[in-house]
Amino acid sequence: MRPLVHPSIEDVTVEGILHALSDPVRAAIYAELAICSGATCSNFLKISDREIPKSTLSQHFRALREAGLIRSERHGVEMRNTTRCEDINQRFPGLVMTIMKAHQIQAAERMQAAKRKPGAKKAKAG
Repeated sequence: MRPLVHPSIEDVTVEGILHALSDPVRAAIYAELAICSGATCSNFLKISDREIPKSTLSQHFRALREAGLIRSERHGVEMRNTTRCEDINQRFPGLVMTIMKAHQIQAAERMQAAKRKPGAKKAKAG
């Protein structure tokens, strides 16, 4: 079993955070983790009405962990994940909160656009 890599807070970079949160699935995972006090990976097998394969989910959690956004601990066969919000906010005040707020605005706009989209129009019979 490979050891989990958690960068020290001094090694966390803005570029790494932006890259990790640039993926909508990772941003949704991080937003959910920030709301709750922590969760296992299996809690995220379905995100935004999409099924996420376990292998893909593992890659998303690895990207978040290596960017320094989360801390993961093994508990039997499960991984318990928590955010490092306090540490990151001390290093980059307001950065993650601003990104998460923008993520919420964008998600709300997508939902509104999806509601406005008309259903597929049927071709007129001639």
